[in-house]
Formats: sequence, C-alpha cells, structure tokens
Amino acid sequence: MSPTPRYREIAERIGARIAAGEFPVGSLLPGEHALAREHGAARGTIRNALAQLGRRGIVAPRPGAGWIVQSSLHTQGLSAFGSFAQWAAGRGMVPGGRVVDERETPATAEEARLLRTAQGRPVLRITRLRSLDGHTVMVERSLYPEWVAPAIRDLDPHTPSYAAVLSAAGHAEAFGSHRIDAVAASSEDARLLGVRRSSPLLRVHRQAFARDGRPIDLSEDRYLPGSVSFEAVSSPSLGGAGGAWSRTIG
Repeated sequence: MSPTPRYREIAERIGARIAAGEFPVGSLLPGEHALAREHGAARGTIRNALAQLGRRGIVAPRPGAGWIVQSSLHTQGLSAFGSFAQWAAGRGMVPGGRVVDERETPATAEEARLLRTAQGRPVLRITRLRSLDGHTVMVERSLYPEWVAPAIRDLDPHTPSYAAVLSAAGHAEAFGSHRIDAVAASSEDARLLGVRRSSPLLRVHRQAFARDGRPIDLSEDRYLPGSVSFEAVSSPSLGGAGGAWSRTIG
C-alpha cells in the first residue's frame, strides 16, 4: 500500500482541529508560513492541504487575508447519496472498502418481499468495512438478488465502489429509499469497528432500484458516532413536506 501523501496528512490534522473547535467557523487559519513551520513542510505542501480542505467546503481563500473556516461539515446532495465512494471522491477524500464476509444464503420472507424474489431463493450477502482517507467510518451489510449477484460475486475484497461495478454491468441505480435511526452496537459491530458493545451507532437503511423499478440491493450501514451526519432541508419550493437530503462529515 502506498504511503498517504504528506499534504493529505496535514489536511486531516487541520480538519480535525477545525472539527474540535480550535478554529471556529468564520475565523482565519494561521498563515501558510506559520503552518509550514508547525508541520515541518514546504509552503507548496501546505497550499495543497488547504486546497483539499477547500474542495471539501471546510475552508475558503480570502484575498489578502488567508484562509477562512467556512464549516466543519461537508455537504453532499441526495443525487449522489446512493454511492458512498462517488460522494467521498467528489469531496477530495479517498473512499475505501474491505470485504470481511461474503456468502450466499436463502432469502427470508422479509428479504424476499423487499427484493421482490421468492422466499428461500439465494441472495448474496456481503459485509464490508468502509473508510474515508484510511479511517474506518462504518460497517456496511448488503444483500443482492440473483439477477445482480453475478456482477459483484468474488470481486477484489478492496474494491472501493460496488456501485461503479454494477453501473458498468448495466445495473445503474436510478433511485433509492433511505431510513435513518440509531442502534446499539452488536458484538460483531464492536469487533469490526473497535468500539464497546452497545455503543451508539448511526444506522442507515438503504435500498437502490434500477430504472425499471427492480431492486438492485438492500443495505444497512452502521456509522461510528461523529464520523458522518445526515441533514434534511425543506422549503415551500420543495413542496412543503418534501425536502432534500444531504450527507455530511463531522
């Protein structure tokens, strides 16, 4: 595995300090010279680190003043909500995935109903650990029906984006549904995520559908606290009760 570029390491350190409140929203970061001295890096490396934070929407250049903190969160619209990897890459982060379990089992009655297959028909179950810039943020458990499974069965365990593989195979996600709640970490969650059993986790139930309405997958994601947040925005222009969802980091 290639080492993390120096500018990414520095960006993560500065971002962590912003998230911790050391540099509040609206404040100026220390100058490039000061940051270069602090991190023992060239100014060009510091500029690259700040530019990466800028692409994430955390900081912005202020002509004649330096870099100002815009937010400790990074927002992503619902149009890319279904793909963790595409969303992360679009924010200048490196998405990662590692398969920890893959097996074919008979569909339960509820799984068969949601995947529109027959109870007892085989479904592919894949459990993956997902990461951002090398840091684990969640465990993802997905089910794939028979008509989709051949496209992703026995992939490289570190494949970062199953959505991209499925799209290339003609199974692109056209729309999806999402339900968010909280859950206590199970024994398996605790082992995989390195937390105590019963620790609070953010849980996202997802289901993706093809353009013709057929289910592509059924997933449950369990996020570490403080790693990812979700935001819903509503307004009269969005139809009153309607709204736009977004995923944020922080």
